[in-house]
Amino acid sequence: MNKKERVKMVKCMEYIARNINDESIFDGWLMLGVADGDIVYGDLDDTNDGDMDYYIEDTNFAYLMHRFIHMMKKCDCTGGLVCDGVLSDKGE
Repeated sequence: MNKKERVKMVKCMEYIARNINDESIFDGWLMLGVADGDIVYGDLDDTNDGDMDYYIEDTNFAYLMHRFIHMMKKCDCTGGLVCDGVLSDKGE
């Protein structure tokens, strides 16, 4: 297991999830993804792994990535992502 790779992935997914522009989808992430408060918003430091052992264990890590993909599919059909006041655009 490459712990740094997994920690980085979990933190990146958490960061992106917090920019979802549909609260109902994001609520699912809080329930089935990373618990609120486990990662400080914006913390992408893979050397600061805190208490990430649960999230990076094989089964939990695979499930977390699955939930993230599912959530991204759903948010593309609703509110997209919003970051720094800019809303994602499908370019249509």
